[in-house]
Amino acid sequence: QVQLVESGGGSVQSGDSLRLSCAASGRTSSIYTMGWFRQATGKEREFVASIGWSGGSPFYADSVKGRLTISRDSAKNMGYLQMNSLKPEDTAIYFCAARRSWSPQYDYWGQGTQVTVSS
Repeated sequence: QVQLVESGGGSVQSGDSLRLSCAASGRTSSIYTMGWFRQATGKEREFVASIGWSGGSPFYADSVKGRLTISRDSAKNMGYLQMNSLKPEDTAIYFCAARRSWSPQYDYWGQGTQVTVSS
């Protein structure tokens, strides 16, 4: 099992920045990919970004390219999502998730952290 705990959310103004963190614990050696997802009120959860736990190129949703940057420090069992130039439409609960190499979907999820961006 892998446990994920997000932190770093908050309320900011349009154009501000936030850095979300995701602390992984448990069987972290089984993590193959770490991803970030978000869910706005009344909407379905959507993919934001992902990165290989041991390295590799990150992937981003078109809506966040150039503004959000995913990174990880596997030695510290930490994942990050740096969010710059935030917009009101970025308001959502942000979840980190982890996928094992053989799994077709993300296996483990954090509880989420709220990000609210005011205009």
